[in-house]
Amino acid sequence: MKSGNDYEHRREWIESRMHNLASIFALDIAAYAVMSNHYHIVLYIDKEKALNWPDTEVILRWQKLFKASNLARRYLQGDILDHCEMRKLKEVVALWRDRLMDLSWFMRCLNESIARKANAEDNCTGHFWEGRFKSQALLDERALAACMAYVDLNPIRANMAKTPEDSNHTSIQQRIRSAISGEQPKDLLPFAGNERLNIPKGLPFQLDHYLELVDWSGRHLDPRKRGYIAESTPPILKRLGISPKHWLYLNRNFESRFKGLVGSVETVQQACIQLNKRWVHGIGDCRRFLSRASC
Repeated sequence: MKSGNDYEHRREWIESRMHNLASIFALDIAAYAVMSNHYHIVLYIDKEKALNWPDTEVILRWQKLFKASNLARRYLQGDILDHCEMRKLKEVVALWRDRLMDLSWFMRCLNESIARKANAEDNCTGHFWEGRFKSQALLDERALAACMAYVDLNPIRANMAKTPEDSNHTSIQQRIRSAISGEQPKDLLPFAGNERLNIPKGLPFQLDHYLELVDWSGRHLDPRKRGYIAESTPPILKRLGISPKHWLYLNRNFESRFKGLVGSVETVQQACIQLNKRWVHGIGDCRRFLSRASC
């Protein structure tokens, strides 16, 4: 709410645009939560998918976002291009292909379109978003599960919903509604099982285990409710190697505890070597909360 006006419909704008862009970019949505004045989203970048697109596919996808060059339009129409024109087209297509698997371009297309619609509705100009988006690289399944649950439980922590299934404009509500019909949402990255087994592309957890974990976590979010951890703790935590106490702490503080690279100490150190980085903020918390422990 702002100045007596109801802006609830803008959450639908963001959710709809998010799904639309994911169908164009080489990105899959793992989790999201659109709040009253911000949103969270967990994305999987599918570089292999983008690299396998033929040039025609890249051009068609780019045209859904921006006006393609005259050279690209001629190519789609079947015009014969000379050697220099083809070389130039190849360079442009390579650039577009890179952008279609780039997080920054995804966020740019999402945020700019929402800002234009909101400013038009308010009959004003200028900045709509507070600043540039913040991102974290999730390096292993423990970091992924913790971040997804943190995102899925945002409306409950903010007292905007009492249960995950009542959390509007969230991936967890989508997944629960589909699960009731024995399905998984077609516009979300599916749960594919245990990553230690030979599984297809997807999240390395079982859907029912994850939903059980989110439901259990949501019942323990109130920091005033302390005490023993119930024996009903979902078994997925044991496989992940995260203690229930640490898991519940992460559900309340994930965003504030980690910056940049997130995962076990081992995966963070490996990433630092690859990125030629000497130190990562929050590695102590990675050691404490995301390195393997007995549950």
